[in-house]
Amino acid sequence: MTAAQEAFRLASVVEGHIGVVTFACPPYNHVSVPLLRAIADALDALDKDDACRVVLLQSEGKVFCAGADFTAGGDFAQDDENAQTLELYAQAVRLYSNRKPLIVAVQGAAIGAGLGLALVGDFRIATDDARFSANFVKLGFHAGFGISVRLPEIVGGQKAARMLLTAERISGVTAFDWGLVDELAAPGDLARSARAFAALIAENAPLAVEATRETLRAGLADRIRAATAKEAVLQAGLKQTQDFAEGIKAVSERRAGAFVRG
Repeated sequence: MTAAQEAFRLASVVEGHIGVVTFACPPYNHVSVPLLRAIADALDALDKDDACRVVLLQSEGKVFCAGADFTAGGDFAQDDENAQTLELYAQAVRLYSNRKPLIVAVQGAAIGAGLGLALVGDFRIATDDARFSANFVKLGFHAGFGISVRLPEIVGGQKAARMLLTAERISGVTAFDWGLVDELAAPGDLARSARAFAALIAENAPLAVEATRETLRAGLADRIRAATAKEAVLQAGLKQTQDFAEGIKAVSERRAGAFVRG
């Protein structure tokens, strides 16, 4: 286990029928297998807690989640057999398998797998200065975390294609216009706004809410399982290319990649 994997914190509490799951892995809240497993475990526990009717997922710090860490010493820097990636996606499927509505509060950047984590939610509440990016092609990589399925379902095929093929960052305001974000909040008001939105769900009949959600998300976890299996194969091949090595280097140096199609 790397130092990054050991450094995360996670807390889960139930307040007024709202389960609040808060994670932190400073400074950038990178995803790791242990972190996603801990979040999935927390969601499983809240599914079993009758006091909880809706879940709010949030992170500490200025960044919601900067995605997977491919830099030297990062959790995914050395994953030659794809074992870390496959286990990460196993946890992603677990996140999509929970029973209760999930609201994700997004501040700062939700990049790569961080965008994937935000997409797990039924709803996203974000600050107007939040930033969303599917930056995979800048890394010489294929999207993962089921983004290739989930993003088009939420924003539509054309806008998803734009995000996936340009890797541009879109603001919270644009994300709201596109339907990626359900409500905007001022930077200092995100937690209150997210809890107020959660309360709109928590005041309703819980069994009816869960039954309705089951219908709305029917087959979603299975689609994510199939998508991540395909994504992992494509990613494994692209990891062996010069372009992937150049993409990682270019992003870390904050410059455009000098790709060679090889």
